[in-house]
Amino acid sequence: MTEPDAAPAAAQAAPESASRNLVMRVVVAAVLIPLAVAIAYYGGWLWAALVTAAAIGLFLEWLSVVGLANALALQIRGGVALAVGGICFAAGRIDAALIVLGLGFISVVWTAPDRRGWAAAGFCYAAAAEIASVLLRLDPVKGFAALMFVLVIVWVTDSGGYFAGRGVGGPKLWPRVSPKKTWAGAIGGFAASLAVAGGFAAFDLGKTVPLLISAAILSVASQLGDLLESAVKRRFGVKDSSHIIPGHGGLMDRLDGFVAAVVLAAIFGFLRGGADGVGRGLMVW
Repeated sequence: MTEPDAAPAAAQAAPESASRNLVMRVVVAAVLIPLAVAIAYYGGWLWAALVTAAAIGLFLEWLSVVGLANALALQIRGGVALAVGGICFAAGRIDAALIVLGLGFISVVWTAPDRRGWAAAGFCYAAAAEIASVLLRLDPVKGFAALMFVLVIVWVTDSGGYFAGRGVGGPKLWPRVSPKKTWAGAIGGFAASLAVAGGFAAFDLGKTVPLLISAAILSVASQLGDLLESAVKRRFGVKDSSHIIPGHGGLMDRLDGFVAAVVLAAIFGFLRGGADGVGRGLMVW
């Protein structure tokens, strides 16, 4: 008696699994995105608290990815520095926050049992995300619009890339680092970001050409941030940074593009508008 061929069953199971995962991603996103937008709109200490929690999570996941998951003292010192920095941000003391985070960096480097460069990079990654996210929202006039501009660009770059990549396929973008990403997905996400810029300009939230340029740069930054995170995980043989978000993986898996985009946006906004006008510096030309 011959055994049934398992190949057709496996082939059928793969699309079903992908479909279930897509549904889970959509459901979770439908819950988390409005919540994040509401907190971003409120701003103040609530936004600082969310950003700080995310930064601590990013740091802990980074340590796990690079093989420092058991370095408890390192986790505590880095996490406490990020938490105290967040409290300072919530209290409006940017100077104190930067001092605390600087001391936290020194403490992390000093405490790391090994792989100090990787530990330091992880703390810088988390701290940069925390600083940039708070400063971008700080502007009472353009802070929310600037933050939403970055968030929506990252979201559509990711979603546009996902659907364009699956629908069109074609040559891989960088198969050695991220086997699933395609050039079609990269172009699709980029095009979606330009559409977002056009929408913001239509609602008179900025001038068309500067917004298109900013969207293009931030979309590319978002995709490079995604590839950077993939490269780090591949370097250490890790698939997901964690499983904290159903259907999405870990915070690093979801926020990699945002971290790169928001840091670049905050730097540009700071150079044009100063510490209290980062949002205006990004949106008003």
